[in-house]
Amino acid sequence: MRYSLIIPVFNRPQEVQELLATIAAQTYRDFEVIVVEDGSSLPAEEVVKQFASTLALQYYCKAHSGPGPARNYGCQQAHGEYFIFLDSDCLLPPHYLETVHRALCTTAFDAFGGPDAAHPSFTPLQKAISYALTSFFTTGGIRGGRNHLGRFQPRSFNMGMSRHAYERTGGFTAMRFGEDIELSLRMMKCGLRVGLIPDAFVYHKRRATLWQFFKQVHNAGVARINLYKRHPEALQLVHWLPAVFTLSCVGAFPIGALTPRVGILLATAILTYLALIGADATRQYRSLTVGLLSAIATCVQFIGYGSGFLRAVWKRLILGQGEFFAFQRTFYA
Repeated sequence: MRYSLIIPVFNRPQEVQELLATIAAQTYRDFEVIVVEDGSSLPAEEVVKQFASTLALQYYCKAHSGPGPARNYGCQQAHGEYFIFLDSDCLLPPHYLETVHRALCTTAFDAFGGPDAAHPSFTPLQKAISYALTSFFTTGGIRGGRNHLGRFQPRSFNMGMSRHAYERTGGFTAMRFGEDIELSLRMMKCGLRVGLIPDAFVYHKRRATLWQFFKQVHNAGVARINLYKRHPEALQLVHWLPAVFTLSCVGAFPIGALTPRVGILLATAILTYLALIGADATRQYRSLTVGLLSAIATCVQFIGYGSGFLRAVWKRLILGQGEFFAFQRTFYA
């Protein structure tokens, strides 16, 4: 068996059904699928059974522990030479595995990842959130893509590693956010070869509401400081930018009251940036609605991440408290 596709899931049977349908349509066929039910009250077992005749499937239920340990559990059951981790809210293009296989035959990566994109069927808000997370004008350059900044760190919605890399590192930690970056950093420290396969993209649905998106990115901001405490090299100057944006938005009015000229310049800079986001997203998706929502989603992303980042700076770096997350109970939401 060449590849083991490992999918942790929590109360999302409909998403699992949609993902398995795209896996069943893969042009490359030497793989198995392992679905790990992470303590769900709404299981996907009946959905998985629908694909028993078309896919080499394993289905496991375990007590709720979070996605990292659930992925490790899947690895322990896997037969493949490579493990590929997918989130349940992803869809695969038909040539996804063929692209991965072709790349690994050319370059011997120990671990790898690919970018994500918005499927044409996604809602305008899902497309806007995807834009906010993948555009070079937002954080796409940080997260990883064709023009990513810095050394690429695979994200767990589209991430693979060899059996050797898993055994060398022990897989994921119990961190609820940032566990994929933490694993990437450990693999690099072990001298393992980690790289980007730019054409191995997935369609990632992201969150359904702006509030869910805010919670996700707020915890991502917290996670950056938690990662820094474990791996100081995980914190770079670019990771402070959402915090600077947040402080600028918060300070625009009081600064404007004290120094109108400075306040006007600050507000103009923010609005100009958001207009650029809106125009670029409108061009990319050919939709003014997606463009407007992209500007809003970018604000939510930067303020959510920046506020979580600043909160963690205060709690972890200044007060010296331990690891925490603001929205632990809604990790999968």
